[in-house]
Amino acid sequence: METVLLYLVGILVVVVGLIVSIALHELGHFVPAKLFGVRVGQFMIGFGRTIVSWRRGGTEYGFKWLPLGGYISMAGMYPPPKGSTVERESTTGFFETLVQDARVASAETITVGEEARSFYRLAVWKRIIIMLGGPLMNLVIAVVLYAVVLMGFGIAQPSTTIGSVNECVLPATSERQECAPGDPLAPGAEAGILPGDRIAAIDGDPIESWDDVLTTVRAAAGEPLAFTLDRGGDTVSTTLTPLLTERFVTDDRGQLVDGPDGEPLTQEVGFVGIAAALETAQQPASEVLPAVGDNIVRVGEIILNLPQRMIDVAAAAFGPEERDPNGPISVVGVGRIAGEIASIDTIPVVERVSALTGLIASLNVALFVFNLIPLLPLDGGHIAGALFEGARRRLWALFGRPDPGPVDTAKLVPITLAVVLVLGVMSALLIYADIVKPISVF
Repeated sequence: METVLLYLVGILVVVVGLIVSIALHELGHFVPAKLFGVRVGQFMIGFGRTIVSWRRGGTEYGFKWLPLGGYISMAGMYPPPKGSTVERESTTGFFETLVQDARVASAETITVGEEARSFYRLAVWKRIIIMLGGPLMNLVIAVVLYAVVLMGFGIAQPSTTIGSVNECVLPATSERQECAPGDPLAPGAEAGILPGDRIAAIDGDPIESWDDVLTTVRAAAGEPLAFTLDRGGDTVSTTLTPLLTERFVTDDRGQLVDGPDGEPLTQEVGFVGIAAALETAQQPASEVLPAVGDNIVRVGEIILNLPQRMIDVAAAAFGPEERDPNGPISVVGVGRIAGEIASIDTIPVVERVSALTGLIASLNVALFVFNLIPLLPLDGGHIAGALFEGARRRLWALFGRPDPGPVDTAKLVPITLAVVLVLGVMSALLIYADIVKPISVF
């Protein structure tokens, strides 16, 4: 029962974190919009039917039933077409009707006498600031939460203390995971190294980090090394000779590196059969921005390869393939991961809180990157439209032509509808996959 309650608490923490992140995202749009004089009719968290709302300063604030997003309603998002009114005209084209309806709906948000408070009338740079405000708010949240995780809680990292000692030597390509009679003893076990020993020096050179151990051992296959150990306050010396063995090649993130044939690459290195104990260490402030940057790169790579990623998700959801643990997931998948983190009782509570905080930080990084995609109705689509309008006006002025006026972004409504439909299908697929074949962190 306690495990179930903790699981639900984990989900609740992420849901609340997501709602707060969305609210702050919309606040990032709302504040500059108000400062630049745009009339904001609504500030809503969620979609669907309104649960509760209240009006203050000409803006209706409220919550809706589906907390999967949010929006602010600004007056005059779409400019009227040149030389015509925004009144509904008779047409037989479906897409033309969509465009006209968008213009009419936009015109209805403009109060008589307050036409100057329309979004489309703002200078290009002001519109860009308003639309950037939301994603940048998510970026700020991510930086703050990463700072809390790295500088406050700290992260588990290899120490110079021995965590485990292998009994034998097995190559990376071996199908066996346990030692068998006749397997050569691991040099570390043969030399009498024990879990809990701290490596103070190798060949007289002080050891400051586990990377120092790896670098020295891997380059010394067949060469004797003198280890100086701290064992419970006593100094112990021993000598061992690393064996030449095969190990998988990994990148900076610890992921396996594949060769041209698609199989994991291996390399021959020195091996002694010892592994480091992990210890939690608080990180300096200089590590925060690189950590956020790495997360941004990972999310960007997922988005750039999204078509293939979604094909892989579909193959896993409807076939025997396994889900890629580094692939895209839905809010359902995030909730499941949060529940798993909160309910695992083999790690301290503080580490679970740190993991949940990091999960919310990663969600904000995803919101930041995703919203910058230059497609409507995402913020990046509005930014791209404003940049195009600014470039067009400069080009027209360069050739002495009259100001062409605002870009008629209402013409992009059919594309917007297509994007919404694609996102809806992708979301449904991810939710289904997270239910039938979820990604587990354990």
